[in-house]
Amino acid sequence: MTRALSAAIILAAALALAVLFWGRGAGQSAAPLPGVALRQVAGGLDSPVHLTHAGERSGRLFVVEQAGRIRILRDGRLLPRPFLDLRSKVTSGGEMGLLSVAFHPRYAENGRFYVNYTTGEGDRLRSVVAEYRVSPDADVAATAERVLLEVAQPFRNHNGGLNLFGPDGMLYIGFGDGGSARDPMNNGQRLDTLLGKILRIDVDGETGGTPYRIPPDNPFVGRLNARGEIWAYGLRNPWRFSFDRTGGRLIAADVGQNQMEEVDLIERGKNYGWRIMEGNLCHIPSSGCDRSGLELPIAQYDRSGGCSVTGGYVYRGARIPGLAGRYLFGDYCSGRIWALTEAGGNRWTMAPLLSTELRISSFGEDAAGEIYVVDHAGAVHLLVPR
Repeated sequence: MTRALSAAIILAAALALAVLFWGRGAGQSAAPLPGVALRQVAGGLDSPVHLTHAGERSGRLFVVEQAGRIRILRDGRLLPRPFLDLRSKVTSGGEMGLLSVAFHPRYAENGRFYVNYTTGEGDRLRSVVAEYRVSPDADVAATAERVLLEVAQPFRNHNGGLNLFGPDGMLYIGFGDGGSARDPMNNGQRLDTLLGKILRIDVDGETGGTPYRIPPDNPFVGRLNARGEIWAYGLRNPWRFSFDRTGGRLIAADVGQNQMEEVDLIERGKNYGWRIMEGNLCHIPSSGCDRSGLELPIAQYDRSGGCSVTGGYVYRGARIPGLAGRYLFGDYCSGRIWALTEAGGNRWTMAPLLSTELRISSFGEDAAGEIYVVDHAGAVHLLVPR
């Protein structure tokens, strides 16, 4: 057997392992994926975990550093002065820190944006969602903070931490199950806690002294022993999720325990199974679990593909037409990136797109719909055609 043939067989086996599972029905063949590569656009960052834009025409990108700073990337240059520095407030390390920023849909008019961070220690550890405003200098935020929401965190992991505005103008917030292992408090299935959920709130209103409004069409409004902020539940750690620019569907990657990493199509009021299930497998109990009323993932993979899924975006840019309409996501541990294609009939196909050596902490999207990959080791890369 030649060395080239051996290498080809090894590569094919590796790719087969990466494409392990499909959700909601068997996958069908899809058009071949285009060749892509990554081009570094920024380095020297301190543990970056999020990238986004402000929805205005400046072309700026905003990169969140876990320790508590938001940096601006403009015209390929990282500005030396932070847009916002919250290091004195933020408790960072492991899965804690400043975890995301979301700019108001009318940011160009009102200058408002929203951060999600952890603070405190021990039994006082909590997640904070807070509003800030830009200063007269467009590249620097004002320091005044308006706290919208605080959630006690019983453990130091599974903080979730994504703030994201939807096409409806509401702010969606992801929180993990509170941490430890196997959700010991069963927060994922409880509706009286905000942990293990994706929330939906209106930041442009107030209700009875609460600095936000609960939309009246949220699924659990008025239900006894349920929090009205909840949009979807049964999640372990929805670290990153996004809306498709076309059609507005919400797709989330939910980090697994030790068997399955999953991708979910998030819909109003649905239960995504944790801790009853991990992916499409029974978790508690380990067999014979009751799956009635639970939503199965649209894609999943086991430990041969990685150990911590990182959600991405449906590609709607112009640079790589062959990726149009495909959902891209990756794995923090393996550095692999996959493309997920809807095959019709509620079926999806998952195929390997790119192998990297990055610690993929997040994906980002610019105003034009081009996709970036955030490397926790300190860099930002743009996805480009090869």
